[in-house]
Amino acid sequence: MNICVLVKQVPGSEAHFSVSADGLWIQETELPFEMNESDNYALEEALQIREQKGTGEVVIVSLGPDRCQKAIREALAKGADRAIHIKEDAPYNTDPYAIASALANTIKDEGFNLVLSGLQSDDLGFGQTGVILGELLGMTTATLVVGTEVLDGKIRVKRELEAGWFQWQTMDLPASLAIQSGLNTPRYPTLKGIMTAKKKEIKELSFADICAVDELQSFNGLSVQHAEKQTEMIAGTVDQIVARLVDILKNEIRIN
Repeated sequence: MNICVLVKQVPGSEAHFSVSADGLWIQETELPFEMNESDNYALEEALQIREQKGTGEVVIVSLGPDRCQKAIREALAKGADRAIHIKEDAPYNTDPYAIASALANTIKDEGFNLVLSGLQSDDLGFGQTGVILGELLGMTTATLVVGTEVLDGKIRVKRELEAGWFQWQTMDLPASLAIQSGLNTPRYPTLKGIMTAKKKEIKELSFADICAVDELQSFNGLSVQHAEKQTEMIAGTVDQIVARLVDILKNEIRIN
């Protein structure tokens, strides 16, 4: 069972964000980065499937600048066999179709049985890359996966639906699955794993060389949401004050 896991490095959830001077991205200077949360669960699921089958390999594929090597090494330390790093420097491509196309060109000849990705990234949150990649590679696809069971030539997945409902679905292999956070309990790297990861292969490619399509969407700009408090002192007669309060509740706060 050969499994590809898409891993993305994202800003830490507790980080303080500032928009760059051009307004097109965030300032990355001294910003902490970490592995995308749901990608962590996808990696753990891939490792468990390989261990259950007793054969095959888990390959990490990551797109981003040199700093992504940290997330790649972490994945290798946890037990992945090798990695492919698609290098891209700022300004980064944010179009899911272009990114999926680059990924497809990278892994199309690898013969993977499964491609696992996190449900969505913690920074952009599009949740489209894994699905588009599966379509480009002619794979069956499923999202919101919270359980897997590998069968002979097929995979049975449990999908989370709305209002507490779940759906079991049997799919042909190869398949591309978008993994929901909480599917399992991700392991920590061991000291032996950290030492071994230094010797594992990381193949480097250029995003510009393997992306053969133009982006279909892009950012016009980013802004930071600011919370503001406003106080209005209502004066007048009792009738005027009541009328103003009713107007605020109905038209500004919109309480029906």
